[in-house]
Amino acid sequence: MTEAQWESLCDGCGRCCLVKLEDEDNGKILYTDVGCTLFDADTCKCSDYTNRQKKVNDCVRLTPDTVRNLGWLPKTCAYRLVAEGKSLAPWHRLISGSETSVHEAGISVRGRISGSEDDTSIEDQISRIVSWPNQWPKKSK
Repeated sequence: MTEAQWESLCDGCGRCCLVKLEDEDNGKILYTDVGCTLFDADTCKCSDYTNRQKKVNDCVRLTPDTVRNLGWLPKTCAYRLVAEGKSLAPWHRLISGSETSVHEAGISVRGRISGSEDDTSIEDQISRIVSWPNQWPKKSK
């Protein structure tokens, strides 16, 4: 797979760009509804994708190798689905032919972000833990 083909797997949901916290007691990864400092909540895209790893020290570059080892990727993530040998979801733009289908299906984080990590303390982030980022929408299972 070429780099361009790999990059085309991103469905633009933005779930991986949510701030995640690790439970110190059990190591479980918990999603918040807080966006990364570079996340644009309106477009569901990184505002500086090219330089994201220089600007955000915990930003992970998704590659075929890294995806296999990232347990925190949402179950709906196209990268994860492909790595697991599964088909892309019906809302994926490569299947639907529409750039907006991910939003129409309710998969994206559009309209669900409470703010940016720049504007929230760790205490606020703890109070913003949500479960929906790692769930399939009821109508799409």
